[in-house]
Amino acid sequence: MRLNKPALYAAATTAGLALVLTACGGSATSASGGTWDKNATVNIGSLYEPQNLDNTAGGGQGVTEALNGNVYEGLFRLTDDGKVDKLLAKDYKASADGLTYTFTLRSGVKFHSGKELTSADVKYSLEKVLADDSQSARKSNLEVVKDIATPDAHTVKVTLSQRSISFVYNLSYVWIINSQAKDLKTTEDGTGPYKLGKWTRGSALSLNRFAGYWGGAAANKQVVFHYFKDATALNNALLTNAVDVVTSEQSPDALDQFKSNQNYKVNDGNSTTKLLLAFNDKAKPFTDVKVRQAVSAAIDDKKLLESVWGGYGKLIGSMVPPTDPWYEDLTKVNAYDVTKARKLLAEAGYAKGFSFTLDTPNYDPHPTAATFIKAQLAKVGVTVKINTITPDEWYTKVYKNHDFTATLQEHVNDRDLVWYGNPDFYWGYDNKQVTQWVAQAEEATTTAQQTELLKKVNRQTAEDAASDWLYLYPQIVVANTSLSGYPLNGLNSQFYAFDIKKKD
Repeated sequence: MRLNKPALYAAATTAGLALVLTACGGSATSASGGTWDKNATVNIGSLYEPQNLDNTAGGGQGVTEALNGNVYEGLFRLTDDGKVDKLLAKDYKASADGLTYTFTLRSGVKFHSGKELTSADVKYSLEKVLADDSQSARKSNLEVVKDIATPDAHTVKVTLSQRSISFVYNLSYVWIINSQAKDLKTTEDGTGPYKLGKWTRGSALSLNRFAGYWGGAAANKQVVFHYFKDATALNNALLTNAVDVVTSEQSPDALDQFKSNQNYKVNDGNSTTKLLLAFNDKAKPFTDVKVRQAVSAAIDDKKLLESVWGGYGKLIGSMVPPTDPWYEDLTKVNAYDVTKARKLLAEAGYAKGFSFTLDTPNYDPHPTAATFIKAQLAKVGVTVKINTITPDEWYTKVYKNHDFTATLQEHVNDRDLVWYGNPDFYWGYDNKQVTQWVAQAEEATTTAQQTELLKKVNRQTAEDAASDWLYLYPQIVVANTSLSGYPLNGLNSQFYAFDIKKKD
């Protein structure tokens, strides 16, 4: 959600850059020719300012984008192409029964404060994610952790209550934080290639290369995330060279000006962000599967996508994007069909329609989507009252208190289909068979077994219209041609900046 990515970093950086440093000055020469400024400042434009700097305290999409992998690191890292690589974990082994994981930490790792990384910090970081007040997106997935032991300073032994085939993958979401750090909503103490420079709320957040980094040095000296309130201002900043790259283009109508300009490159990558019309499946009338199916069938997702994104983005018939292992094209399930929608409503006892309130976050594209949905559903006699709320209000009202009938929300994470196996999740979907399949998939001994079970979950949730998955966002990164090495995909909204090179 927006509550609001086979080599270790050092090896990948060395191999990927293949650099020959010049004898003097701040430039470097790549093996392919051309020079880049190793002391450059890279200016990054974004619409997603962090709400705070703690990803267990509702920091939102912006804190992941700026700090994940750049300032904070995990035992493992999710790469831009969706693979899970060892990072702060030098090695690990799992017991035969899959209940015990023993991690050996990398030596010589220091936090930005200068303190050396120890097993106590890993234990603290895991417990922080699992704490009662944690708002971590992966908290529920990691609740299988039964015990965390630290036999010595470089060994962490984690015992699970049951087998979890996704455990290592889920650990890529856990930031390893100095156990002695304070005030993490406004400061930081990570192990990443950058340390926090200055955060000016409402304006910018700077990251400076960390001289004591354990791995290969960042390819630039500083990155500055500049925050804008709307896409027009963001694009103007790129056109005037106030920023060098836009993390995620939100104005497809503006792309022609960049495509026709040789100074810019438009990249269309893979996204994991889904826009959902999420029903409260425990609130009438959405307790009735036919009502959910009818509402889904009454909305022309293709027309909505075209109106918001032009020729970009994809239709998606479930919670699973094509980059997930258990993807299946289910767009024909509950596809747009007004006649079918009216028939289902009549069968559910709502031949004359009904009314409901749609809680809508106040930032784009939610207001636009809400207005479109209201017009679409009016054609089948369903009246929509739009209630516009702030992200903070959404978190309390919808996510925490489940006080809603239907809502719009972006879900940015990959592999988040499993949340439909939790009846206590905010949307209240409760299918005992699905819950069982999700549990069995997590306890599977092979990825093939896991994939087979989650494909069943995927199809069942689609057939049940557990939510209406409106579309999959495009991941459009627009950059000045002086830049290279920036990430192209939008996995979980992370934006690794350490490989970005800027020409002299």
